[in-house]
Amino acid sequence: MTARKRKGKRAAPAEPPVPAEPVLPVEPGPGGEGETVPAIPEDDLPVVEAEPVLDDEGARSVEEPSLALAPVGERHPVPVDPLTRYIQEVRRFAELDRDEERELARRFREEGDREAAARLITSNLMLVVKLALMYRRAIRNVMDLIQEGNIGLMEALKRYDPSQGVRFSTYAAWWIKAYMLKYLLDNARLVRVGTTNARRKLLYNLRREQRKLEAQGIRPTPKLLAERFGVSEEDVVEVDKALSARDVSVDQPLSDDSRSTIADVLPADSPSVEEEVAEQEIQERVRQVLDEFRETLPERDRAILDQRLVAEDPATLQELGNRFGVTREAMRQAEAKLKKRLAAFLRERLDADVILRFTGRAPGEADR
Repeated sequence: MTARKRKGKRAAPAEPPVPAEPVLPVEPGPGGEGETVPAIPEDDLPVVEAEPVLDDEGARSVEEPSLALAPVGERHPVPVDPLTRYIQEVRRFAELDRDEERELARRFREEGDREAAARLITSNLMLVVKLALMYRRAIRNVMDLIQEGNIGLMEALKRYDPSQGVRFSTYAAWWIKAYMLKYLLDNARLVRVGTTNARRKLLYNLRREQRKLEAQGIRPTPKLLAERFGVSEEDVVEVDKALSARDVSVDQPLSDDSRSTIADVLPADSPSVEEEVAEQEIQERVRQVLDEFRETLPERDRAILDQRLVAEDPATLQELGNRFGVTREAMRQAEAKLKKRLAAFLRERLDADVILRFTGRAPGEADR
């Protein structure tokens, strides 16, 4: 009699029970404590029979060499998937009821009981596995994701308050998923996108908000999305580009029959040769003009120019005032007058473009 599939919402399949495994003792290690490993049932191991060794005439040889295939009846272990083995191990820890969980959490929070913390952690390891399997399509190695989830589980234990009346598993699920999602953002792509909290928020909700606005007949502009998420327009544009593009290696050839790579046509961050030469010429001209201006100054103004205006580590006005026996205010006024004289001298000897690049302001703003 065959069962027919009923139409409608299909329930999630229940996980098959894992039978208990016998445990084999292992010799104590250097620390003095022994470890235990689950034994593999003999019925699950394949039997490999050795073929007979024949002589030149086709008769069965009396002595079989030791390098022949495994003899009849000898069994060899089958490699076990690490994820399957881990799940079998964590299933051995029993779940806690509400009262036990509350008491253990209270002991850890008030007394720092490490044994209570260990029981809370181990009883929720299977929760981490179930949450990690939700993202198994986004990552190749689920064990890495489980490790990050375990870190989130321990962080949740540090912050959990049993007096709030919430089950520890409910509270820990948020921390576990937070650590898993951060790991996916950091490692799912070659180029990291979610580097700030604002960009992580966009990565989770940008596409959904865009579809929502389009369904309402509203064009999802970067300005509108930035206002809705409370972020800058630059973050919206950058995240939208990252979601629309894919990672490409800079060593990838431009075409199948080309030896040039993408890195060969990327613009360089450093200035071009023409820009470097022009910058050197401007610096040389400014240096010559400053030398001419220095020759026209008395000793005190020359000290202000060398030790204040053009120095990498300028001296204080008080230090210069003590040197020349005047007050700090007098040195400040002398410096202000010297700046005006220097600006006028630069306008007289240099063109407007050089003044703009040297002082960072327009020629008309030099006296301000």
